[in-house]
Amino acid sequence: MKTPSKLYIYLTISALLLIFLAIGALYIGVYDFNAVSPFTVLKQFLTSDPNLALSDKYVIWDVRTARIIMAILVGSMLGVSGTGLQGLFKNPLATGDLIGLTSGATLMAAIAIVLGGHFKDFLPEAVQFSLVGISAFAGALLAMMLVYKISTSGGITNVVMMLLSGVAITAIGFSITGFLIYISKDEQLRDLIFWNMGSLAAATWTKNIALAIVLVISYMVLLPKGKALNAMMLGEKDAQHLGINVERLKKQIIVIVALMVGTCVAFSGTIGFVGLIVPYILRLLFKSNYSYILPLSAVFGSILLLTADTVSRSIVAPSELPIGILTALMGGPIFIAILIKFKKSL
Repeated sequence: MKTPSKLYIYLTISALLLIFLAIGALYIGVYDFNAVSPFTVLKQFLTSDPNLALSDKYVIWDVRTARIIMAILVGSMLGVSGTGLQGLFKNPLATGDLIGLTSGATLMAAIAIVLGGHFKDFLPEAVQFSLVGISAFAGALLAMMLVYKISTSGGITNVVMMLLSGVAITAIGFSITGFLIYISKDEQLRDLIFWNMGSLAAATWTKNIALAIVLVISYMVLLPKGKALNAMMLGEKDAQHLGINVERLKKQIIVIVALMVGTCVAFSGTIGFVGLIVPYILRLLFKSNYSYILPLSAVFGSILLLTADTVSRSIVAPSELPIGILTALMGGPIFIAILIKFKKSL
């Protein structure tokens, strides 16, 4: 009974911190509300106040609130995806962007953007609407399967092979994406630059609904796997003796992580290192107890990305710094720290 109660306390504290940051982010921006607070504007909108100015409503509800919610959803999924992969591969360097998932998703999204017009009309209407998202998921899944096949032999994953195969897939993905950028038209070029640099500026409530659906489905499968991932830390054979269906667990985590990474890339572009930073910080606090790390990474991922997005859109206001640049600046030193700490075992 002690473990769940402590976990609930940690989740409550981190959730309150996230709410505090979300309220703060609502107030940060260059728009002048004419002495009316953003919170008052939001209250007027939710209560259908006729005195609400359309410009105020647009900025607070359609721009800032939608962007804050997207930061929370994307950050949460990126954090959990990194934690799930690290638990599966038993290595702190196993994240979507380092082993090629993000690159695979970006490549397939780029193909859909540049070449999708040639075959879009032959697809069902529902597929046409979500072609970029479906392509990003397929790219992440294919990259994950390829890395797993290359780096795993006899049920044992070679970490060096995993990282090197991720580097190779990333190089191939970026080279093909670069070629697509070269042959793209002006409108396609803007979209491709958006995917490569990462941004939440295109947040909408339709996208947030899609993200929320993917999040709920993914978490229903992944979040209860904390004890199974703890068992995996002992080794696959020991985990099987404890009643864990190892192969089924691997397939579930691979598919769910690919779904989350692909969806995030489709809507927000390439935002790296969130899945590396969040589990690293939580592991310092809770060691490798995935019963704690997995659910807490869902909240801390949101906290990290919301903070980064708030900084990115205010540090060079009225312009904004692409969030992918900021997370890479934060993640690079942590990546080096992990390499130094684990250089003997790696």
